[in-house]
Amino acid sequence: MRAALDEAKRCGVTIHRISQGSGVMMLQDAEIIEMLDLAREENIEVCLFLGPRALWDIGAGRATTGAGPRARGYDQLGQSIAEAQRAVNLGVRCLLVADEGVLWTLHRMRREGDIPADLRLKFSALTGPSNPASFQVISGLGADSINVPGDMTISHLAELRRAMETVIDIYIESPDDLGGFVRHYEVAEIIRVAAPVYLKFGVRNAPPMYPVGQHLISTAKNLARERVRRARLCLDHLDRIGSTEAMPAPGNTELRSPQRFALQPDS
Repeated sequence: MRAALDEAKRCGVTIHRISQGSGVMMLQDAEIIEMLDLAREENIEVCLFLGPRALWDIGAGRATTGAGPRARGYDQLGQSIAEAQRAVNLGVRCLLVADEGVLWTLHRMRREGDIPADLRLKFSALTGPSNPASFQVISGLGADSINVPGDMTISHLAELRRAMETVIDIYIESPDDLGGFVRHYEVAEIIRVAAPVYLKFGVRNAPPMYPVGQHLISTAKNLARERVRRARLCLDHLDRIGSTEAMPAPGNTELRSPQRFALQPDS
C-alpha cells in the first residue's frame, strides 16, 4: 500500500480506493489498523477481501473456475461473516465479497443494525455479473459497487447502466487470470457510458500472488507501483484527447443507493 501511494505521488495519480486481495484473514489487526491510518492520511478508501472460499479450500472447487470463488458450506459462510465483523470492529468500511450468500447475509445484518450502516459491499470480479438481469440481482442482494468482467463491450456496459444505478468497477487492464485484456484506448467511452465507474488496473504477464506475504514482498511492491503507472498512462491518454469527464474529489465516497430486495420477517 505504501508503494502504491508513493508511486501515485510520483506520477500525479489520484487514487480513490485501494483493494487488498489476500483479505482480512491474511492480515494482523495491527496491519489493518495501519492501512486504515494510511488511508485517512491520504483521504482514500480501503477495501479488504473476505476470506475462506473454495479456491483456498480442500475441496475440488479449487480446481475449477466456476465455483472456486464462492463460500463452501455453512462453515465458510460463517467464517466470512466472522471476518467481516472483525474488520468492521477495527474500522474497515468497505469489504470485497465474491459470494451471493455472503453478500445477502451481510446486507441483512447491515439493515438490521448488526454491523455498521455505512459499511459498503463491493462484489468481486471473480463472480461479476455480465448481463442486466444478473446486475440487478447482485444490486438487489446488497452490492454498493459491482465488478463486471473485463471483456464487456461498450454496448454491454451501457446496458448495465440503463438497468441499474449501482456503481460499476471494471479492469482497464485485466490480470492474466481474468483474461489479460488491455483497454487503455477505450477508457473515455467506458467512462461516458458506465459512469459512475471505478477504473481498475491489473498488470499483464504478472505472477499470481494471493495469498501474498513477506516471501513475495518485492513482487507485490513492484506490481503496486506498476498498476499506478498504468493508471497514469490512461490519464495521459484522456488529457491528449481532451476528455472533460469529471473525476470525484479525493475522499468522496458517496455512492448511489440502488433498489434492494425486500427483507422478509423470517429472513
